[in-house]
Amino acid sequence: MLRKAFTILCLLAGFVTASARNNGIRIETEYGDIILKLYRNTPLNSNNMIARANEHFYDSLLFHRCIPKFVVQGGDPDSMHAKPGVLLGDGDLPFLVKAEINDENFHKRGALGVARDTTPDKSGSAAQFYIVIGKRYTEKQLDSVSKKTGRKFTEHQKRVYIRNGGTPKLDGNYTVFGEVLHGMDVAEKISKLDRDKNDRPLTDVRIRKVSVIPLHWWQYMQLKGKLWDPFFN
Repeated sequence: MLRKAFTILCLLAGFVTASARNNGIRIETEYGDIILKLYRNTPLNSNNMIARANEHFYDSLLFHRCIPKFVVQGGDPDSMHAKPGVLLGDGDLPFLVKAEINDENFHKRGALGVARDTTPDKSGSAAQFYIVIGKRYTEKQLDSVSKKTGRKFTEHQKRVYIRNGGTPKLDGNYTVFGEVLHGMDVAEKISKLDRDKNDRPLTDVRIRKVSVIPLHWWQYMQLKGKLWDPFFN
């Protein structure tokens, strides 16, 4: 027993050390928290969200566009004091963030993406983001998406879209810069709320707080729950 516990301690220590430089994002809502991992291969967009979170920019804004089997979107600065029924989605900061689109990051279920307008260089909003809810696809459906978009999916991407789902039609057009680690059930619940013709929830879904967290801390807590409790309970 002691040898087994020592092995787990060593593995945990290595895991924490390897992840010590990683930053994550916690989004707090009345429906629960969403924990996001930010990708290192999208430094401009990841650092932008970290900067906005440290400024408390997102606090009290709404998830203003929520569509089942598609996305939940938030971050419009105009949403903080918006009256019921007002169309949202045009608010932004006075600058854009350069697109960081690559084949490694794709719109699987839980992907974190950058909202954007019809910018020719695909640069995105410095404020608005979305989380992919998506749906499962068959190989035939993915082939159809490929024909329409001209984008070829890797075998890995196909497996993920078939097994877990996502929104493949967005690939190549929007920057994906992170993914949900915990709280996908919260995002799913928000996506299914009753909404108006503009996909704004009839009951405001307010972001209570967005904060930067060290991922090693969250991962440590997850590992503690899964690996340590049997030895100490």
